[in-house]
Amino acid sequence: MNKAITEGLVLMPPAFAAGLNLWSSNNGRPGDASWQGAANAALVTNDQDFGGCLEMQKTNATQKLRCFTQTPLRPDMYLRISARVKAVAGNLPSVRIAAWVGTLAETNVGGSIVQAGPAVTLTQYGEVVTVEAIVGAGARTGVTMAWGASAAFAHVGLDLTGANGGTVRIDDLVVEDVTGVFLRDMMDMVDVRDYGAKGDGTTSDVAAFLAADAAAAGRTILVSSGSYHLPGNLTINSPIRFQGTVVQPAGNRLVLTRNFDLETYSRAFGSDLEGFRRALQALFYFSDHVTFDMSGRRVDLDGPIDVAALSGLTSFANRRVLRNGSLNAVTSTAWTSETVTSVGTYAITSSTRLSGVANVANIPVGALVQGTGVGREVYVKSKNVGAGTIELSQPLYGAAGTRTYTFTRFRYLLDFSGFSLLSRFEIQEVEFNSLGLCSGVLLPMAGSVFRFDSCTFNRPKDRGVTSAGTGCQGMFIDYCQFLSNEQSLDAQNRSTIAVNVQANDVKFRNNRIVRFKHFAVMNGTSHMICNNHFFQGDDAPAGVRLAGLVFTQTNVATVVSGNYIDNCFIEWGNEHDPEPGFNNEFSFGGLNVVGNIFIASDVSSAFRWLVVKPYGSGHFLNGFSLVNNTFRVFNATVDRVEMVDTSFAGLDFTRSRNVRVEGNTYNQVAQTIQNPIVVSHSQNTAADTWVLDAGGYIPFGGRIRMVESVMPEGAITTAANAARYVFPNALPGQGAGGVQAHLRWGEAVKGKVAAVIRMDMPA
Repeated sequence: MNKAITEGLVLMPPAFAAGLNLWSSNNGRPGDASWQGAANAALVTNDQDFGGCLEMQKTNATQKLRCFTQTPLRPDMYLRISARVKAVAGNLPSVRIAAWVGTLAETNVGGSIVQAGPAVTLTQYGEVVTVEAIVGAGARTGVTMAWGASAAFAHVGLDLTGANGGTVRIDDLVVEDVTGVFLRDMMDMVDVRDYGAKGDGTTSDVAAFLAADAAAAGRTILVSSGSYHLPGNLTINSPIRFQGTVVQPAGNRLVLTRNFDLETYSRAFGSDLEGFRRALQALFYFSDHVTFDMSGRRVDLDGPIDVAALSGLTSFANRRVLRNGSLNAVTSTAWTSETVTSVGTYAITSSTRLSGVANVANIPVGALVQGTGVGREVYVKSKNVGAGTIELSQPLYGAAGTRTYTFTRFRYLLDFSGFSLLSRFEIQEVEFNSLGLCSGVLLPMAGSVFRFDSCTFNRPKDRGVTSAGTGCQGMFIDYCQFLSNEQSLDAQNRSTIAVNVQANDVKFRNNRIVRFKHFAVMNGTSHMICNNHFFQGDDAPAGVRLAGLVFTQTNVATVVSGNYIDNCFIEWGNEHDPEPGFNNEFSFGGLNVVGNIFIASDVSSAFRWLVVKPYGSGHFLNGFSLVNNTFRVFNATVDRVEMVDTSFAGLDFTRSRNVRVEGNTYNQVAQTIQNPIVVSHSQNTAADTWVLDAGGYIPFGGRIRMVESVMPEGAITTAANAARYVFPNALPGQGAGGVQAHLRWGEAVKGKVAAVIRMDMPA
């Protein structure tokens, strides 16, 4: 391809026959002397080899011939400059192609740029010798003079060197475009080497990359073979393809706005792991892309990725998305959990702080806290080494005083705990393949609307998703699978937990969770848990079953709807309460369990699907619905579906309010429950007081607080069958345990009534 034809560039200098005034005896710059009228130069019109040519006698040490006309140069263009010469008399000189190379500012490129090619010595008279040189911006193989990206034009010509006194004849100079030799497809690609990149692994190639990016104009940048040192932050806005690799300090970023995917970054940095790290780092720093696509690739991790340290940030609140790939743990000592045992003091007045903590410097932030009086899933949020204190994610229900605690720091594939604030980060269609070596994701210490969509957590060693602070506020977990590493163990021997929650407004929707110790341990309120299937059974006969959902505060304002709750139960307690006894609060309320499928198989008769566990006395039910659910048992029969765990305290059933238990279906359940309870009572012997006994129908073994209605069926009569048109008064909460209601008629009567009695009072 010849640019002189295709792009209208005038590359050829004028013929000598056009006049020697067009040729300079210096650099070809305005004001330089020409060869017109020089005593040692003349035009020859009939040379047998050249026809018209220039004859010149050498009189200077370096005798210059330069064209006044500028030959245009571009960084993506390579030119061959050639001339045929012969000696005709006197001493035999040497000849070389030479030029004066200028910038857009009309100054010489200067510096170390070579502006004269290798000399060729003429050895005999009359022999035609071709002298040539290839010039261009890049130092490619075969390029005689590399002039760099700043070269804009040249005054081409040649030099005579060596002994003076000889006479030579010079044919017209020829300038040809030989770019096609170096760049196979000029219309689609620019090579960073054409803009001065060295690719030697040590010289900074940042300027060359930027120049190539600026010149690309929609074409693809080619990073040809080599190792390119980029000691700084670099953003490339053109499509780019890597044959070579880049070397960049850890603190610097490479942002590829048109190829922001794992495939490109892996090629750029020479490995999937480093490519993943660098692309994830760049994700936090530019606005052209909000999504990092892993290209469906698997990345093997030999240790946790500290995302905050990688990004160099501790706070970020713009939406970003990681999607479409797999993170795969490989065996490494970097996955080993760190465990520290230390003594600390807890006071209810500082409900989320341990003080006087020994060895506090060695206790890692994000560690699980365990000890007497500590509820489940309490973590270290921060520490103050100077003050000897630790800030906890939740209060402790029964740890007042000084005692020993164990702090265990799990290792995670992605660790976001270094962010003091991170909001609106999303992970979509990513497999966290922990393989029993490590945990999945540790959330930031604060932030909102973290989202997992269509992800798989495969065999986490300790935890799937952990919240050690409030970074779970408003979190979404949708269409995900959690597959336990402990599926072969009996339920009571498992220790892994799929998810924990410390804050409010979490949505779990359409997930599948298989054989963990717990699906979710949840503090906070206003959660929506919908359309999930979580099952935690085992193969043991009459096996022990553990909680699937654990709520850790009293008033949860939460909906549990449309779930398949399989061989596990809902546990509702207040283990994250520093004063677990009732203290003028809402007490156990706001839980709506609606339209779920509850299944159990091969369990003991003592199994229950709903367990309320007060950690202090005085609590009561204050707003609870168990409506339109299906309960079914296979290969066993259970006594009932609900209970109060009185390990610490019971419930005060004299204060129950707004309890609704109705529309449920029970199969292989010995005792059904309901509230309100519809009682059909036949009194065959006349009596002043009729006793209505709700017995085991009262949810949680509560007591009757209210007789809502009484409707006689037929006549109410005396013993002598005389009709009486009277209405009784009602006395709820009678008998042992208050499970009866008495109807008092004022005289002895008999008959039949339908009564609605309740364990609760309206608000």
